[in-house]
Amino acid sequence: MKDYFHSTELPFSICRIAGKHLHENLVIVVALSTAASQGSGRLVVSGLGLGSAMEVTSGRIILGSASQTRQSILKEMGYKDFEVITADIDESAIRAEAAEDLVTLLASAKAEAILAKITNNPAFNKRSDSDSDERPILLITADQVVVHEGVILEKPKSADEARRFIRGYGRAPASTVGAVLVTNLTTGVRVGGVDKTEVYFHAIPEEVIEALVEEGSVFWAAGGLLVEHPLVSPLVEAMVGSLDSVMGLPKALTHSLIAKALAQ
Repeated sequence: MKDYFHSTELPFSICRIAGKHLHENLVIVVALSTAASQGSGRLVVSGLGLGSAMEVTSGRIILGSASQTRQSILKEMGYKDFEVITADIDESAIRAEAAEDLVTLLASAKAEAILAKITNNPAFNKRSDSDSDERPILLITADQVVVHEGVILEKPKSADEARRFIRGYGRAPASTVGAVLVTNLTTGVRVGGVDKTEVYFHAIPEEVIEALVEEGSVFWAAGGLLVEHPLVSPLVEAMVGSLDSVMGLPKALTHSLIAKALAQ
């Protein structure tokens, strides 16, 4: 495994906020605007990030997501050869009061739906001549919501809702809560975990909001949150957590769960 050391200057107030949420897999990513690094009382905050040069399993991986972003992140992690099977469930039928419980239930429901598809498709289990019969099969499912001012936000259902979500991020930070579930279909072992981030924004101009709504990508993201979008990234003041987690598939957590699913 190759590690990369990140060191970034943040305003003291942001450092104090970040300090409340640090854990062993956390990466502190900063302040895309220069304004955030020009305050007084600056501290240097460092985090240990995970690069893409990771040892990967020789097992067969199924990603239970149609998200192009999650597929790209999985490839960045070194898992180049995987299959995609979508769950096609009614997510609105699954509810929970706590964000952590909701995303965990949804990731589990997606896994169950995909397992049912596989069970009803005997051809799926056929191996090519180059595959070993002992080759483990891992199913990865995930779900994410945004929590803003104490309210759980899922994908916006209308243009007005999208505008309200995005406009609010300039008023108070957005937190992403994401669950990842890895199921070893060979052994039956299932392991999961939850990862959280916080994103702080400058005020988001109305013209940016309108452009995002018109483009339409926000309707495919939890809370309409697209920090990587070229219209949005210059407005990010600071981020507590990793960008891959905000984008829907936390690398460190996913690697850890894959290792556990193979070891048990």
